[in-house]
Amino acid sequence: MNKLLFRTRIKFCGFTRAGDVRLASELGVDAVGFIFSPDSPRRVHPTEARAMRNAMAPLVDAVALFQDNDVEEIREVIKQVRPTLLQFHGGEDDAFCRGFGVPYMKAVAMQDEAVDARALHTRYPGAAGFLLDSHAPGMGGGTGRVFDWSRIPAGLNKPFVVAGGLRPENVFDAVLATLPWGVDVASGIESEPGIKDGDKMRRFVEEVRRADCHTESEPASRQPA
Repeated sequence: MNKLLFRTRIKFCGFTRAGDVRLASELGVDAVGFIFSPDSPRRVHPTEARAMRNAMAPLVDAVALFQDNDVEEIREVIKQVRPTLLQFHGGEDDAFCRGFGVPYMKAVAMQDEAVDARALHTRYPGAAGFLLDSHAPGMGGGTGRVFDWSRIPAGLNKPFVVAGGLRPENVFDAVLATLPWGVDVASGIESEPGIKDGDKMRRFVEEVRRADCHTESEPASRQPA
């Protein structure tokens, strides 16, 4: 793949403040994530997410993240927030994920057993893509831990997004090592859970774009100032 012709998509996740959503949009991110997982410190109410969605710029996608939420709660989020993509982190099967009439992405735990691409496609044929995260099975993201990028299975025929422990200091290397469709970050751009740091957000975007423009003749890492 010619990196000069490819743009890595960026998703910032776990927003709790409209001002942070507005800044993310201005920085050029592709998607903004709102978390409705019951145990997440970044969990927001649908009415809060709806207000933050109004701060989003045009052409930025809203993503709603769930983890074993009940059907009625998910339907209420869809009604109020109008997400363009759903993201499931729990034990949901393909039929459940497809049942809401909104494209979905399934999170895949990358910490323990090896992941088989063919089995993943068979288990989630309706998925628009997969989010490869460092969380343990049955747990949500936002742990701040990096998984071994070399364990990404070959043969993934759908877009995949790399998450888990990404931050401005390592996302350049992550993009070059994995050539993902996109990258997803929450804790790596925060001062505390749910509170985004504007400088970290800006530097994260800059590093992804730097990786997209990287050529083999250039040094892989930025030299210290």
